[in-house]
Parts: sequence; C-alpha cells; structure tokens
Amino acid sequence: MKGKFIVVEGIDGSGKTTQINQLSKWLSGTNFIPDNNHLIITREPGGTQLGQSIRSLLLDTSIEKTPDSITELLLYAADRAQHVNEIIRPSLNKGDWVISDRFCGSTIAYQGYGRKLDIKLIKDLERIATQGISPDITFLLDISVDESIKRRISRKDDRMEKEGRDFLSNVSKGFQELSEENHWKKISAMKSKDEIIFEMKSEINKLLKDR
Repeated sequence: MKGKFIVVEGIDGSGKTTQINQLSKWLSGTNFIPDNNHLIITREPGGTQLGQSIRSLLLDTSIEKTPDSITELLLYAADRAQHVNEIIRPSLNKGDWVISDRFCGSTIAYQGYGRKLDIKLIKDLERIATQGISPDITFLLDISVDESIKRRISRKDDRMEKEGRDFLSNVSKGFQELSEENHWKKISAMKSKDEIIFEMKSEINKLLKDR
C-alpha cells in the first residue's frame, strides 16, 4: 500500500467528526500527500452507496426494522467488505490517504462487548471483510459514558445510542481493552479541540518519521 490509512474510534459524542475535520484541514496543508494524490474522508457504516443503504437499516429506530444481533453483525461485515474493496484499498493503492470514522474496532466494541457476541466469530468476519487491510494508525477519542450521554442530550438517538447506559458502558470497556491490545493512540476527548489536534499531529509526524 502506497497511501496511509488513519482510523478514528470512540463512543458516540467523543467528537470524532470534529477532529476528523480538523485533521483533514491540517493534512491538506502539509506536503505529506503527493500532489497527484488525494485525502479521502469516509465512514463506517455508510462509506459507499451500498453502505448508505446498510447504514439506514442498521441505525433505524423503528421496532419492526430491528435486526437480530447476528444479522446486525453480518450487515456490518457486508458494509466493511464493500467499503474496503470500493474505497479503501483502491485509494491506498493509488497513494491516497484515507481517514475513516470507525473501522473494525467499533464492531468488536459494539457487537462483541456490547451485544456479547463471540469475539472469535467477529474477528473471523473481520479477516474476510478486510482481506488484510489494517490502519497505519488508530486514534481512540476517550470520554466517559456520563460525558457521552451529556453531550448527546439534545440530539435524537439512533438505534445503537438507544441501547442505554449499561450497553454503552460495555462498549466503552471494549474500546479501552482494544486500545491496550492494539497500541492505539488514546487521547482524552475532554481536552480542548486544539490540544486534541496537536496530539494527533504529533502522532502522525512520529508515524512518518518511524517509517
């Protein structure tokens, strides 16, 4: 892969969108990305046209549209397989940089720790869907469950957010353990926007220097 793949993870309300926007502006002003290449901003679920349809199914709050937990897992895997093959792999092969709002870590955190599905099954599906693609660096924007709920108080919850405090606590625990196991770059999302982007810049500079 000639390009770089950056993933930003975290529970809802952690500020992923804000920091991805800041990171995008900064990277666009550097000389890290060759002149004939691009910075691609994407997300999971919903990074492709097919993925947008899958996203609407996954996050719909209508009771009659609630998928079974295994069905939910398979839909996320289908979204990721399409995302990797249509967007991520071709972009990286061309030398483009890709920033994704969520990737495999979210599935393990939400479906593994949150839904209590078999982690090995999830990782097996991950291997099929990603076909060897993995991030060069993953950032975890870390906030407490209480802070997540507080930040989302005026926002309409999607189906995942409606699962409640205990579910979100398990998801948060999953992200913490994944961060330790996989050496993600954990940043407190309680810091100011400027402090967070400073840490992200530092880590990306280190990544490029080390390689």
